[in-house]
Amino acid sequence: MAPTRILVTGGCGFLGSEIVRSLISTNDYDITAVDINPPSLGTSSFAQVRYVRANVLDPEELQKVFNQAKPVVVVHTVGVYHVGAARYGEKGQETVFEINVTGTRNVIEAATSCEAKALVFTSSVTVLLDQMWEDFLNADETWPTGRATTAYGQSKTAAEDLVLAANKTDFATCSLRSAPIFGPNDPACMSIFHRCIERGETPFIIGSGTNLCDFVYVSNVADAHVLAVRNLLKSGTAAGEAFFITNGEPITARDFCIAIWKEFGHVPSFQVRIPKALAWWLGLGAEWASWATGTQGSLSRGVVWDATATRYVSIAKARRVLGYDPRVSLPEALKISCKHFQRQLDGRSKS
Repeated sequence: MAPTRILVTGGCGFLGSEIVRSLISTNDYDITAVDINPPSLGTSSFAQVRYVRANVLDPEELQKVFNQAKPVVVVHTVGVYHVGAARYGEKGQETVFEINVTGTRNVIEAATSCEAKALVFTSSVTVLLDQMWEDFLNADETWPTGRATTAYGQSKTAAEDLVLAANKTDFATCSLRSAPIFGPNDPACMSIFHRCIERGETPFIIGSGTNLCDFVYVSNVADAHVLAVRNLLKSGTAAGEAFFITNGEPITARDFCIAIWKEFGHVPSFQVRIPKALAWWLGLGAEWASWATGTQGSLSRGVVWDATATRYVSIAKARRVLGYDPRVSLPEALKISCKHFQRQLDGRSKS
């Protein structure tokens, strides 16, 4: 039986490349990885993958690639987001919406035009959890979206709506709402937490430090995508549905930080608790300072919210419908990720 043709957008990115690895391991798929910056010929570690350059914002270029690849299934991972205080501001919102929403619309149109049978979309928990100043305890997919107040949460909501609205009997779609992803080569998470050590920020606890939140290891997210592909091709019970994808191990934000810092051999020698209300005013002052100086600081009211909000979700639906079961536990995932980041740091210091 010939392998099923599958196309992965963003196939060279942090998550996309992990999805490609997971697909390769099944030996069931003929894979085309589409990216704006694919590897040069001969430099890829995946010789059995066809890499093609294309921009999701160029409909003609994208359609040409889809027509040549003739995918049966499309996995759409391309997206852009801001981290730190920039996540809550207005700067760069146009780019976020253009890539996350217009890019997704272009991918859907290219997929349906070349008669693909299914599409799996990489969404985000932010479609629900980025409703500022609200807490979410064990939320599930029945909770209404559309109230996010960040550009990223709004754009992912709009993109997910497009994907699920495109679901038809001959074109099955589903959306995977991932928690914040970390792992080897992640573009943000490890560097942000390690920077706290460098800046001497680790003793400070904003709020109670007891708020639970979710994270997910990159290979677990990749597994969920492979499971979704199989479902849409076989039973189709995931068609038209959204699923939360996390490690299924809610942890306090403080414990998550401590676990990472310990892997780097750092334990805060003392602790200072900053009440949430005080931190909010400090965040407001930092925003004014950033506006006055034209520089972006590390503190804002949004950062305070992120640090103190309770926001974790249920993965019961993903377990039931997709058969999703996180293979890599949170403690193991943190060890792997921190060791990899430490090797990167060691390599930079030697160069």
